[in-house]
Amino acid sequence: MEKKKSTKTVEKTKERVGKGLLEELRIKLEGEKVAVEQELQKIATKNDKIPGDWKSKFPFGNSDSGSASLERQADEVEEYTTRLPIEHNLEIKLQDVNSALEKIKKGKYGLCENCGRMIPIERLKIYPAAKLCLDCQK
Repeated sequence: MEKKKSTKTVEKTKERVGKGLLEELRIKLEGEKVAVEQELQKIATKNDKIPGDWKSKFPFGNSDSGSASLERQADEVEEYTTRLPIEHNLEIKLQDVNSALEKIKKGKYGLCENCGRMIPIERLKIYPAAKLCLDCQK
């Protein structure tokens, strides 16, 4: 019974969004997922203990000594603190993309998480990971 209900929900999503457009948006989301993961891998490593979490890499240098070493270490700390908010924003973007892909699988894609109305197609074309309609986004 659950499988039948799930199939019906997926079919309704295809009707709402359009089968071709839904596939186009899914492909776009998959590409975005790969791109975000590649960006994250440049500055962070996956946290195996917490799904969806990444840990910023600390840019370790060599073991110089003296004032040059202190300056380099200060630069590394500055670089690390710059990476933290970038990593956080990329994690959120990846979560949004994964959520949208999951909604496509479950047949709930394109519905506003707040009011349940259909998110305008034009909005989904521009931002396929959109969670809210324009009215609720305000």
